[in-house]
Amino acid sequence: MTSSTVSSRPLAGMFWMFAAGLSFVVMTALVKSLGTSMNSIQAAFLRYVLGLVFLLPAMRSIMATHLTPRLLTLFGLRGVVHAVAVMLWFFAMTQIPLAEVTAMNYMTPVYVTLGAALFLGEKLAFRRIAAILVALVGVLIILRPGFREVSSGHLAMLGTALTLGGSYLLAKILVRDVPPAVVVAHLSIWVTIALIPFAIAVWTQPSLRDLGVLFLVASFATAGHYFMTLALQAAPVAVTQPVTFLQLIWATILGAAVFHESVDVWVVAGGTLILAAVSFISWREFVLNRKDLTPPSIAPKL
Repeated sequence: MTSSTVSSRPLAGMFWMFAAGLSFVVMTALVKSLGTSMNSIQAAFLRYVLGLVFLLPAMRSIMATHLTPRLLTLFGLRGVVHAVAVMLWFFAMTQIPLAEVTAMNYMTPVYVTLGAALFLGEKLAFRRIAAILVALVGVLIILRPGFREVSSGHLAMLGTALTLGGSYLLAKILVRDVPPAVVVAHLSIWVTIALIPFAIAVWTQPSLRDLGVLFLVASFATAGHYFMTLALQAAPVAVTQPVTFLQLIWATILGAAVFHESVDVWVVAGGTLILAAVSFISWREFVLNRKDLTPPSIAPKL
């Protein structure tokens, strides 16, 4: 697909990213609704087990892929890294407001940009460095260390964004040899396997309500990634990225209306600053047409 083809449908791209963002926010709210009725590690495991049903259409491609020892190692490593990210994210959801989870998740593409420079040899131009520094200022605005307590939930979200960034970079290495659909499918399989021992350690009998909520979580996560794929097929990241700001708005509204969380203008301001920095990076790479660089796309990827 050429650049001209991709950039010729900006409205379609923005619509599908709008739908993706809405799906991800609903997914996050559903996890929040579980509260402390189930251990966060068990919830993460069941979300992936129930989501395996969505792999059925890709089974033929999965079975047809020849797995070398190198690919198995990379798939397994990514599964472990992503499993840590999922456990941290589910824990953070029980500790801090929806808006803070959403805003701090915006740091993932910043870590991806740094990791691509450190481990994949991508050039880190001055503008990228400046944008990363702006994003870090956004994190400081959200956390405000010294002015309020930085909780375990905040630390968990910092770890979530970091490990998700690592998972994204491993995916970029894998897609050089394996179709993207197969990479996504194997992620679900290996994360499920990696979570088994942790889930066993905290296992309690889940209620039917909790199972139903977690199946909806898996459904909305799958729908969100599908819509995001349609968005990126219709328009470049530089066009669709700003639409992801709506996720923060919806998360703030949902948190206040449904979970009675206070609206923190500092969180909104910090999240906006991080998103602006990431969007700037996307726009610059689009203008320079540097397709070899890792696109800093924002999504929960959970």
